[in-house]
Amino acid sequence: MEEAVKKALFKAVESEPFARAMNLEIKEISDGYAAVEMVFDEKSMSNIYGMAHGGAIFALIDEAFELAGNSHGTVAVALNMNITYIASPEPGSRLRAEAKEMSLTRRTATYDIRVHDQDGRLMAACQALVYRKTDRIPFLEP
Repeated sequence: MEEAVKKALFKAVESEPFARAMNLEIKEISDGYAAVEMVFDEKSMSNIYGMAHGGAIFALIDEAFELAGNSHGTVAVALNMNITYIASPEPGSRLRAEAKEMSLTRRTATYDIRVHDQDGRLMAACQALVYRKTDRIPFLEP
C-alpha cells in the first residue's frame, strides 16, 4: 500500500465529523483491508429496546468498508451492502470491524466485513460491493 494513501486516509478519518461523533478508531489499513474499532456506548447508541442500534453497528462496518475500498488510492463508492445482525453487544463492549477484499476488478471490488466484540463473539456480518472510479482520492497530498 502506498504510504501517502495510508496517511491521507488516517488524516481524513481523524477530521471526519461522523467518525468523530461515533468515536471510530482506525486500527489497521493495508491494500484491500481495514480494521476499525469503537466502544458501544449504551447512552448514545441504543435502540428502543436498549440494545445496540443497527445504525451504530452499520456506521462501524461502513467505515471499515470505506477505508478498505479506497485503500488502493482511487475513489471507491458503495454500490450495495447486505448486513446480517447476529447479536447485540453488551454495554461498554469494544467492537472491531474488519473489512477484507474478496475480489478486485478494474471497476468493482467485493468485501467481507465482520464485527466482533472484544471476546471474539460475532456481532454482525456484511457482504459489500464498491464501484471503483479511475480518479485518485482527492485529499491525497501532492
